[in-house]
Amino acid sequence: MVIQTQYTYEKRWDDTGEKDLLRIIAEEVGDADPQGVLTYIKEACKSGKTITVGSCRFRMKQ
Repeated sequence: MVIQTQYTYEKRWDDTGEKDLLRIIAEEVGDADPQGVLTYIKEACKSGKTITVGSCRFRMKQ
């Protein structure tokens, strides 16, 4: 599964590795559990949803 990210001020989607996903999520959610949020994002993206966390959107590569 490849997750793509897009900040709200960007127009293009970028493929993002898991290490970078965790870094982005940690920046967006602060003290919350980044690994738990990543697990939620992966599950939600499997059904074709786009998830927004802070100012970043996540989706599964089409």
